[in-house]
Amino acid sequence: MRETAYAKINLALHVRRRREDGYHALETLFAFVDAGDELAAEPAGVDSLHVMGEFATGLSDPFGNIVAKSLNSLPHGKGWAVSLEKRLPVAAGLGGGSADAGAVFRMVERAQGLPEDWQARAAKLGADVPACVLSQACIGRGTGTELEPVTNDLAGTPVLLVNPRIPLATGPVFKGWDGIDRGPMPSGDLRTIALEGRNDLEPSALAIVPQIADVIAALAASGAWLARMSGSGATCFALYDGTEARDAAAEALPASWWRLAGALR
Repeated sequence: MRETAYAKINLALHVRRRREDGYHALETLFAFVDAGDELAAEPAGVDSLHVMGEFATGLSDPFGNIVAKSLNSLPHGKGWAVSLEKRLPVAAGLGGGSADAGAVFRMVERAQGLPEDWQARAAKLGADVPACVLSQACIGRGTGTELEPVTNDLAGTPVLLVNPRIPLATGPVFKGWDGIDRGPMPSGDLRTIALEGRNDLEPSALAIVPQIADVIAALAASGAWLARMSGSGATCFALYDGTEARDAAAEALPASWWRLAGALR
């Protein structure tokens, strides 16, 4: 079996409050790009994981990573030999590990079905994992695990992902949030929520990696109708009306930046 771990972006991310358990109460609009890491699996005597690709070295403990944990959390037969081609940057706000876990869940579903409590099992692996299992546009509330459907009027929209090649851990960014509730996420279709929404983690991320501002500025000046940081950064995304504008923007960016051109699912 083969499965793409679709890159996750947050078209909007509103942080409402700090919870007593240390997490944050969120309202976010998840969307997914039609590209990402690539996974393959075949039957084996025992579970194994082989990691390769441009960003494989970013995983300090491949055998203890979320792919292995996903396999351990689901019944999937005697064993699987899994290969992971790491195409997405690590610690980048794209849900890379969560997307990899989502791909494992979908492969297990295809092979033999998922247990009824799959959402609870996914949530234990990470707040973004349930959304990444579905890999379709949806609203996330709570810590991001309470999912709601949304009218997806942006499917097929050209998107460009850009990262200055600077890893940015999620914890310090959330810790740096100023604690101010700036109001709920707007309602409506994806375009409305994206345009009227915001990412409350941008100021905190910029304080740690100021180069994010350069990325957003370059994308905003490239003909995009929306440019914003995704998740806790440092990856930013830009949405375009056509593929020519997207591809021209990608060509004009500094060569040292990572970029991925695709379309929203």
